[in-house]
Amino acid sequence: MSVEAMIEIYEQITHVMHQGQCISLAAPITLTGKLHPQAIDAFFVQEPKEMLQIGIDEAGRGPLLGSVTVGAAILPASWSGLIEEGVLNETPLSILTDSKKLSEKKRDTLYPLVQQHALGYVIADVPAAVIDQVNILQATMLGMRLVVEILIKCMAGNHALKNATRLPIVQALFDGNRCPEWDIAEFERIGVPHDAIVSEAWVKGDARHSSIAAASILAKVSRDAQMYALAEQYPHYAIDKHKGYPTKAHLEAIETRGILAEHRRSFGPIKRLVAT
Repeated sequence: MSVEAMIEIYEQITHVMHQGQCISLAAPITLTGKLHPQAIDAFFVQEPKEMLQIGIDEAGRGPLLGSVTVGAAILPASWSGLIEEGVLNETPLSILTDSKKLSEKKRDTLYPLVQQHALGYVIADVPAAVIDQVNILQATMLGMRLVVEILIKCMAGNHALKNATRLPIVQALFDGNRCPEWDIAEFERIGVPHDAIVSEAWVKGDARHSSIAAASILAKVSRDAQMYALAEQYPHYAIDKHKGYPTKAHLEAIETRGILAEHRRSFGPIKRLVAT
């Protein structure tokens, strides 16, 4: 994609609608990414009978430390589909699959390629304070909702999306067994009918659908980068080794050196230490 044609996405969310109420977040959720508006317009012109697919996945639900990270990716139409059907053969993303099945070296290779070739992508950083505030499931659902909403907002000014009469327009594909609930008022505010967005949950979708797999790379590599940064900040915790997961070495470091600001206080091992 042409760098000049890309729209930079950066937003810090401090208030959200959650379970029917507007809440002030304990810490901002940061969204970063890019969108290629001309390519999005071209999709709706060239693929009038196809839905624009957004793949969404997360990384970091299980660790005791740091953010849960959510990625969303829009691949070119011919690249978006079932991996087993070879949609990525003969493309720069030919080795793409579930990020957990790839070596770190391969993930690091794919990360800039996904960003380069996607029609649009967003990465959401949902910090530990928000996880503690609303619980890990709701924090993950919130991140998944927001990455789609910001892509829709960025596309809403495009002629092809704003004036489209056919439905559905966008298909959001979520890794896992559930989909987030949309903020209908937000869609109405930007002039996009909520039923223009359809949601699908894909169990093990990161190994099945190319767009979800691309999102899994964005989420995993972004979160790992955060862990490496924390490892430099707190060298005695060996965060670069365990990435925040409750390994024996991690738990021993917490017992010996204490709880960090980035630890999730609502998680069992940390919660028990806070209570003592």
